[in-house]
Formats: sequence, C-alpha cells, structure tokens
Amino acid sequence: MTSETTDVVEDGYQRGLSARTVQMIAIGGAIGTGLFYGAGGAIEQAGPALILAYLVAGLAIFVVMRALGELLIYRPVAGSISEYADEFLGKYLGFTNGWTYWAVWTTTCMAEITVAGKYINYWFPSIPVWVTALVVLLVLFTANLISVKVFGEAEFWFSMIKVVAIIGMILIGTLVLLPIAGIGPDAGPSLTNLYGDGGFFATGFNSALLSLQIVVFAYVGVELVGVTAGEAADPKVTLRKAINTLPFRIGLFYVGALIVILSVRGWRNYSEGNSPFVEVFAYIGIPGAAGIVNFILLTAALSSCNSGIYSTGRMLRSLSQRGDAPKKLTTLSSRHVPVAGIVLSAGVMVLGVIVNIIDPAHAFAYITSVSTVGIIFVWSSILVSHFIYRRRVAAGALPASDYRLPGAPFTTAIALAFFAMVIVLLFFSESGRIAVVVGAVWFAGVTIGYFVLTNRRRAVHAGK
Repeated sequence: MTSETTDVVEDGYQRGLSARTVQMIAIGGAIGTGLFYGAGGAIEQAGPALILAYLVAGLAIFVVMRALGELLIYRPVAGSISEYADEFLGKYLGFTNGWTYWAVWTTTCMAEITVAGKYINYWFPSIPVWVTALVVLLVLFTANLISVKVFGEAEFWFSMIKVVAIIGMILIGTLVLLPIAGIGPDAGPSLTNLYGDGGFFATGFNSALLSLQIVVFAYVGVELVGVTAGEAADPKVTLRKAINTLPFRIGLFYVGALIVILSVRGWRNYSEGNSPFVEVFAYIGIPGAAGIVNFILLTAALSSCNSGIYSTGRMLRSLSQRGDAPKKLTTLSSRHVPVAGIVLSAGVMVLGVIVNIIDPAHAFAYITSVSTVGIIFVWSSILVSHFIYRRRVAAGALPASDYRLPGAPFTTAIALAFFAMVIVLLFFSESGRIAVVVGAVWFAGVTIGYFVLTNRRRAVHAGK
C-alpha cells in the first residue's frame, strides 16, 4: 500500500483520495453540462466572442483558485471554504458562507438528477423523469456512504469520460480543419469562421458582455478540490499540483474546445437547447452523434450530483463542528464518512424528485437561482479571506504560505470587481433578475437563522 492510499486519520476523516483521484476531480470539476449543453445558447448570444468571455472568466476563476490554494497550504482542512470565512471574516460570514455553499450544491444536485432523467428518456422514453431522478440519487447516496474512496473512484471515471470526450472532439475537429482529403465535409470548416461572419464580436460587444453571466456559472465546481483538503493524501503537494493545472484546463477544455467548435461550423449554426457537441459530431459525420453526446451529458450530470452529495456532507459537518449546525451532524460512520450530513443533504435533495412530479418548469427556476448568486458570494469570500490572511501574515500574526497568489492584492481586487460586474449584469436579463431576488431572499433567511442561533446560544450561556 502506498502513501497515496494511507489510512492516517485526521479530524476523523480518512485520507483516502489519492493524488491521481484529486487531479481528476480538479480536472472534471470545471467540466459540466454548462459546456457540453449550455454553450449552445451562449454561442447564439455572443457569437465567436464567447471564446474571449470564457478566457476572461477563466482568469478570474484562476485567481480564486490560487487564493484558495494559498489558504489550503496554510491550513488544509475539510470544509475549507467555510472554515476560512469563519477564521478571517467572522462568525456571521462563516455561517452564511457554509450554508450558502451547501445550498449551491444541494440545488445543483436537484437540477442534475432532473436532467439525468431526461437524458435517460432519450433511450427509454417511457420511464418517468422522477423515477430516474430517485434511482440516481439513491445510487450516488449509497456510494458516498460506503467510503471516500468509492466517491473518488466514481468521480475519477466520470471525469475521465468527460475529458476523453472533449479531447476527442478537439482532435477530430482539428483533423477536419486540416487540408486532409476524406476527413469531414469538403467545404465549410475553417478558422475564418471565427471572424468571417459579422466579425469576432458578431452580435455586438454588449451581447458578449452579457454572456459573462452564463459563462461564469459554467465554472461552478472548480472549487471542489478545496473541499477534498481534509481527505486528500499529502494535501500540500497534491492540491498544489491540482491547482497548477487550472490554466491548462481552462485553455484546453473551454477556450480550445470553443475555437474548434466555432471553426468547424460558423456561430449561426448553434442555438439554445441544442448541444454544440452534437452539432459538431453530426456535421463531421460521426454515426450516433446524438447518442454519444447524450451519454456524455448523462455522465456530467452524475458527476455533478456525486460531487454535490460529497461536498454537502462535509460542509454540514464543518458547520456542526463550529456550532453553526446541529451537533448530530458531526457524526462519522465507521468508514470515516460524515453519514449524518450526507443523509440530511440527500433527504433535502429528494425535494427535487417531488418537484419533478408537481411542477418542474417553474419551481426549478427558483430553486436553482440560489446557486446563481450563491457561488459568486462563495468565490468572493475566498478572495476577501485571502486578502485578510495576507494582511495577518504581513503583521507577523500568521505563518506565510510558500504557494502565493501572483500579483496579490491587485489580482484579488480585479477578480472581486469582475464578480461585482457579473452581479450587475444579472439585472439585464429576466432569469438574472429572478436569481438576484431569490438570492436576496435566501441571504435574508440565512441572516435570520444566524441571529436566532446566536440568541439561543446566549440564552443557554446565561442559564448556566
């Protein structure tokens, strides 16, 4: 047995996530249905300029991850995102951050088990979506209860399928663009498609700017590697390597994939509701293109929900250990898994199955809006926590990390300004305005919960 799968236990957890697994979680965490499916609508809105939008958003995400990486090297701990907010921003923001991150992944998982049901309908149209959603949730729930290694292996192979799909599309698309006889259509694919139909900003600069609100949320999940800190083998080495590959992943999987997609076929051939991957595979002439991409989309949905169950269980336990959630949620199973947190999270996710039965179209628009504003809040809290950490290091109050965010605090400020701009952009679309309103209601509810909990604590202490 190597050190990668050591049974050393810290904080009750088992360091059962090998370097290989953490690397693949980091790679797969940034690849989801937002790229495989949602990019069609984004291309329709922004045209070729979507490439630039993904690049700019990716740079901001890289700043977030390097800031998180510096904090992780300073103190690698499970539930790290909420733990740092609690340490550097105070009890209220630690409480709000933890519960908001839990809500982000809970609502995301609700949405993903729904779309998994729809993907299954491609092959088996007679099976109700809610039945598939329930089965998917039960299977992934059971896998997460067995051990962290089972979660890690499942996520490894889910991510592997997504990575192979993107690399395969890029390689095949590149061959089509090369002047090799007999590969792909005889005419049409060309790099001139990136600028030859209305220019690079074919739909206008404002449309490209507004696409940022879609693009940013395609990166949700990239921060998941931080949640693995308490269970990763040799975290100070493993996490550093995982974060260092982020620029390459953004460049290849998002920017590279979009360059190929938009070169093989002009931007006018893509639209909302249609996967650009299906369009490219079908155009090139790959048999069963729709079925292949449908399988990839199903894999992406399963991967996202698997990550959701994992991260919410750890976050609830972290909150519980600080007194921000019921004490029963600190419970670990004999396999070192936060069983109580996973059970509660999965129980709430069952609401997604019920919503599927009652009114999926309207209810989900509101449920998933929590994740829209919530993830920007979480990412921003990482940046502010890092800023305060650096100030305390400069004052000699905390040890410095040897894995530093380049250009801080200027890069930190620029990334925060970028996220603030994205929030403003939300007001320019109907779905964005819904997200802002629902997000405001969520934060109001969390704030009330915090003060109720605080007053209860004071009453308990006063009675002693």
